[in-house]
Amino acid sequence: MTAFLLLSTIVIWAMAATVAGWLACVFPAVFRKAFVWAAPVCVTSFILFGIAYTRAHYQGAAHVLYYAAYILFGFLFLAFCTTLFFTALYFLMKFLHPPFLHFIGSASVAVMLIVFILSLWGGFSSPKVKRIPLQIDGMPSIKIAVLSDAHLGMGVSFARFDKAMERLEAEKPDVLLAVGDIFEYGPHREQYAARIKQVQTPLGTYGVLGNHEYYVGYGDSKDFYRDAGITLLENTSAVLPNGVQVAGVKDIHTVRVLPAEVTALVGGLAQDKPIILLSHTPLYAEEASKAGADLMLSGHTHNGQLYPFNYLVRLQFPRVYGLFKVGGMPFYITSGLFYWGIPLRFLAPAEIPIIEVN
Repeated sequence: MTAFLLLSTIVIWAMAATVAGWLACVFPAVFRKAFVWAAPVCVTSFILFGIAYTRAHYQGAAHVLYYAAYILFGFLFLAFCTTLFFTALYFLMKFLHPPFLHFIGSASVAVMLIVFILSLWGGFSSPKVKRIPLQIDGMPSIKIAVLSDAHLGMGVSFARFDKAMERLEAEKPDVLLAVGDIFEYGPHREQYAARIKQVQTPLGTYGVLGNHEYYVGYGDSKDFYRDAGITLLENTSAVLPNGVQVAGVKDIHTVRVLPAEVTALVGGLAQDKPIILLSHTPLYAEEASKAGADLMLSGHTHNGQLYPFNYLVRLQFPRVYGLFKVGGMPFYITSGLFYWGIPLRFLAPAEIPIIEVN
């Protein structure tokens, strides 16, 4: 934990120092030398304090502090990326001596403000329904609603979640499949669970845990799934009333699930009946396909949440978002229902996936 805190401090300070240094260079009359060293220290301290304090305090002004700290964190990342872009552009244009070079500072601030507004709009907009039609031989007609990466609790109000669930229910899905990171931490835990349980589907509700369920407490997370009416699959499977088999693996990274475990889980099911595999982390699709899975569903990546962070996510996962074909098996990775921590989304909208098979 100490190493993580130290690394976080260095990263946040470095981003803040980069942005402050750029502003001081392009607007020397406005931003003095004191700003270059004072601003990064103040910004870093506020973000770290806000995040740490609101992990354990949920009442009163804690919600305001939560949003202020995390939004500032998101803005800082976006400003840092914008600064890197305009710094590179400045040095490139400097050799060309264009007449508008002195406007580059103003242009960078204008772009930052536009990006901030769009990210706020993306973060606080209601997730849209995304329909994914599929043709899968041997699988009966079925409409699947996917619930993933909601991160309910401190950062998502119950009213917002209730509105999203109303959109999901309006699609009248046959089954609800949860692929992890559903409840994070914060107040109204029982209320969120009751709202999920309220969703009525003919074939039931099934799900797997995500990495954050383990972070916030394995036992409490299992209790939440139970209270929410979610049949938890942990390297186990269930048979739906229509004969479709749903298998779920534990979080691959957190529990260190091996490829052979996925192969054994899927391969051990009836191969003459359709198989849907749930995995929070989008890995081992090749093993699942070879073992006989007909459809795989994952989340976790948020599609980067804040562009261009998705390029960093691609360094860890070969597939980040969308529909893929892996050895003939459809594999869908959702961007998630809301967000983690930072209540912003930029060029990576949230969604409610409705998968319509046959």
